[in-house]
Amino acid sequence: MRKHRVERKATSWKPLEKDISKDLLRSEVSAWAMRIKVVPKEIRIRTMKRKWGSCSTAGRLTLNSELLSQPAEFRRRVIVEELVHLKVPNHGKLFRSLLRAYLGKS
Repeated sequence: MRKHRVERKATSWKPLEKDISKDLLRSEVSAWAMRIKVVPKEIRIRTMKRKWGSCSTAGRLTLNSELLSQPAEFRRRVIVEELVHLKVPNHGKLFRSLLRAYLGKS
């Protein structure tokens, strides 16, 4: 998921919730993975300059470490988008339908 200009501004303010740990972020990913019925082969959390997350064809999920200080709703969207890529490797109609199914109209 690419960072957009509007989303970058989100990092300039401090969210109401506290920063979360990498372990908690991994737990969120695991919980969503079970719900979506996918199994990422690896979950990496590291600094990324241009994206909030990515998913490789080998099943490796990489999340931007800046997500640790983002609001829960935003983290959830990034996590779900990347996990859905394990089922659908593009941004076509099926991908968008699955996002709506898991996230609602957001």
